[in-house]
Amino acid sequence: MHIYDSVQKTKLPFKSIVPHKASIYICGPTVYDDSHLGHARSSLSFDLLARTLKALNYEVIVAKNFTDIDDKIIKKVHETGQSLKELTSHYINVYRQEMRALGVKDADIEPKATESLEAMESMIQGLIDKDIAYVVNSGDVYFDTAKDENYGSISHQVVADEENQSRVEHNTEKRNPKDFALWKACPANEDICFETSFSKGRPGWHLECSAMIEKHFEGTNEYSIDIHGGGADLLFPHHENEAAQSRCATGHELSKYWMHNGFVNINGEKMSKSLGNSFFIKDALKVYDGEVLRNYLISIHYRNDFNFNEEDLLNSKKRLDKLYRLKKRVTPTKSSKPNIPFQKAIMTAMSDDLNISVALATIDEMISNANDKLDENPKDKGLKKETLANIEFLAELLGFGGKEPFSYFQIGIDAVTKNKIESLIIARNEAKKAKDYEKSDAVRDEISAMGISIMDTADGTLWEKL
Repeated sequence: MHIYDSVQKTKLPFKSIVPHKASIYICGPTVYDDSHLGHARSSLSFDLLARTLKALNYEVIVAKNFTDIDDKIIKKVHETGQSLKELTSHYINVYRQEMRALGVKDADIEPKATESLEAMESMIQGLIDKDIAYVVNSGDVYFDTAKDENYGSISHQVVADEENQSRVEHNTEKRNPKDFALWKACPANEDICFETSFSKGRPGWHLECSAMIEKHFEGTNEYSIDIHGGGADLLFPHHENEAAQSRCATGHELSKYWMHNGFVNINGEKMSKSLGNSFFIKDALKVYDGEVLRNYLISIHYRNDFNFNEEDLLNSKKRLDKLYRLKKRVTPTKSSKPNIPFQKAIMTAMSDDLNISVALATIDEMISNANDKLDENPKDKGLKKETLANIEFLAELLGFGGKEPFSYFQIGIDAVTKNKIESLIIARNEAKKAKDYEKSDAVRDEISAMGISIMDTADGTLWEKL
């Protein structure tokens, strides 16, 4: 397995810090609003990574955090009148449901900031004791970037940008312009605060990930985890600051590899709420099945920016349709084992920094070859079993192709219409049984007029959306 390391800016062979085990930490959402396609892209990228490493026989542990204390969250709490827990629990549950709809497997560890305060306080206090962090008169705690000689080694960019250094307001008592907040003391009138030995307040955004990683992963003398992942926008300052505070707190590097996924654009524009073109996952799922969205969102290499547009999505769906039409041809049957050359070709592609383009081209070739062979010999049981095994292998590795094929082609039909179709099919079958062929043909025409195709099989009458 080779992966692209954002720090060294090159593909490197993956060698885990503990043999046969792979530890991955992904920066999760700040839960004050619904998630957008940028969140989906990041989650899908690292879901593919975890699935690939598992297929390569690594024991994979994935952690993804929830930032459930933040200035934006507090603002939303005051606006809605909900409690902090009510608000954040709602958005966490919605996020989990949406990720599952996209086929993203739950993380093994899902820490929350509010449940990691003890670990954060301990890390801050350790840095204060080393004089690498310092408390100012307001009670804010800052990290002294001048004390870390390797500061800047992650992103290779260090700027004294007051807006980008942290999500929390800065204090003029900082030693250096680049210093960032580890802890922010609460104003006198603030009610959502947490007690510590240095002040009553809340954590800085960068701190939580470092503390959570140290809390949940054992690591080694060199690194805490194997891979730290997130969106490209997190490389600086977020990941730079994480690395610095962890390095100084533990004496070793936070992560051996750093991986970042590209942005999502909507018809060419970078997705941004300020531009008014943020595309929520919930809205996409109202129109498209989660597997269709997944298939589309992983079709571009994770490091490239993704230009989301419906024309490309529909073209991507046609590719998925072809896979399910093949699956329909080999169903019902029991799978055997995947074709070895096919399986090897897919794994070779995915082991090359998740080269999804080569993998998808290999799948297209498999579909075409299988259809040609089935045209020549429709009753080839061995081919059918192997083809089904190929599709099951793809479902586990890439997360699509796992649905029952006729159900897949019923996606988009509401429950009322489904019930009507089923009732018409029953009426048609009863007419046929009574040898009332005129009525059965009339019912079939009525079903066809609804845009539905029906097929009489040994397992009964099946239907799909045209």
